[in-house]
Amino acid sequence: MSAQHTWAQALLDPSQAIPQGLSTWNHSDPAKRLAVHRNNVMVSLVDALAQTFPVTQQLVGEEFFRAMAQVFVRAHPPRTRVLAHHGLALPGFIAQFPPAAGLPYLADVAQLEWQRLQALHAADASAVEPATIAALLADAERLPQVRWQPHPSLQLLRSPHAVVSLWAAHQPGSGIAIEDVDVARSESALIFRNGLDVMVLQADDGLTALTASLLDNVAFGSAIDQALSADPAFDPSQAMAVLIRHGLLIGARHPH
Repeated sequence: MSAQHTWAQALLDPSQAIPQGLSTWNHSDPAKRLAVHRNNVMVSLVDALAQTFPVTQQLVGEEFFRAMAQVFVRAHPPRTRVLAHHGLALPGFIAQFPPAAGLPYLADVAQLEWQRLQALHAADASAVEPATIAALLADAERLPQVRWQPHPSLQLLRSPHAVVSLWAAHQPGSGIAIEDVDVARSESALIFRNGLDVMVLQADDGLTALTASLLDNVAFGSAIDQALSADPAFDPSQAMAVLIRHGLLIGARHPH
């Protein structure tokens, strides 16, 4: 075991022994100084998680969240110095965390918040010009083979719970009362960045299926078929209007 790994374990786990050779410049008690440093490290990591998952924290309360986050940090220490990347495994951790079992939607709310962070930090890209999209849509022969390139920030969330409404109910000015949310209702959302703002757009079954296909680089004709299978009332024109309006199509590959 490397000295670096030993130090990392000692910083995150108070049950670990003090690393050998530890000393202080002023001859104070090394164990006490390590405890102070350990506390500072843990507080910083938990604070970073609280900033990434504010609604998750609100749903369980600060005390519960911080206790859970400490267990998570010890089980999943940071692998990068970029704290914005720390938290990838938290939704999965919550899903298996016994004290949170009474809130089956909590892991998906955390997933939504994580995806918002990924959308925020995604690369910039310009949308396809409307004239180019119009020309492609008008070419009935080649259109089924077109493969649209989605915006780098575009994320898709599917949940058996009303996580979009739960998240929205905790946003200022949403007008949604949390007690009115039917958490047992399944919801899906497109998550993306529009300018400097990260958007969470609730999506019906057809738009969800279409977006999933486009993210998987499926040809447009097959993507439409999959959307119709998910929702027989699916309207391709309306769905494309949503994607175009939000600048979520940045390119297209099609047979020459």
